[in-house]
Amino acid sequence: MDFETIKYIENEGIATITLNRPSAYNAFTETMNKEITNAIKIANRNDDVRCIVFTGEGKAFCSGQDLQDVDEDTNHADFLRSRYHPMLKAIKHTSKPVVAAINGTAAGAGVSLALAADFRLVQPDIKFVSAFVGIGLVPDAGWLYMLPRLIGYAKAMEITVLGKPFSGREAYEWGLATEVIDPDEWDEKVKAFAQNLANMPTKSIALVKRYMMDSMNESFEEFLEKEAYAQRIAGLSRDHQEGVHAFKEKRKPTFIGK
Repeated sequence: MDFETIKYIENEGIATITLNRPSAYNAFTETMNKEITNAIKIANRNDDVRCIVFTGEGKAFCSGQDLQDVDEDTNHADFLRSRYHPMLKAIKHTSKPVVAAINGTAAGAGVSLALAADFRLVQPDIKFVSAFVGIGLVPDAGWLYMLPRLIGYAKAMEITVLGKPFSGREAYEWGLATEVIDPDEWDEKVKAFAQNLANMPTKSIALVKRYMMDSMNESFEEFLEKEAYAQRIAGLSRDHQEGVHAFKEKRKPTFIGK
């Protein structure tokens, strides 16, 4: 499938979605929102895809919403429901592990895209910028839901309201980023990280994704029942059988995601 605002490549079990509007610092447009959603659906349908990676073309990861695409008459609620919500739900509901490889500045909804991923890889000196409150808006695209769950209420309030930019290195120190990678090792280490995920028992990872988020909104007793159900599914998987056999045979397991 041909895309206008993104690049989509499948290789060795990894689907890489590259935001491709470098002259606009990869700012979101309606077309980009829709193309990202469609790309995730393509990755979901392909059993050979075991991991999804987001990154940006050029100097930025994503500078947020392209304000040329918004006017004074915009209904912001409908705008979010039609453009961002389908994209974000597709990211959160995919069974594949999702990695945000944040190669440059992430601002506004570009930060929200990074927050929606399961893992965030960063370069040490890239910048995260809130940008919402400074123009009289509420952070959106899932920001207020995800950020406090990742780093806690107090730090999330500080970042969101005060709006001070922070670096990739600081994101790692606060537990927001998974790994800090130097620019000269970027491509190699991002690929290695994604490849490692793709080689893991991804059916098990899908169950972890689904139920870990549920655990934040349910009673302990309710969650224990879901945990038991998830373990039953995992216990019947071919990857579990392979893991046990490999352990007994003292060899490295070969997982297939089933």
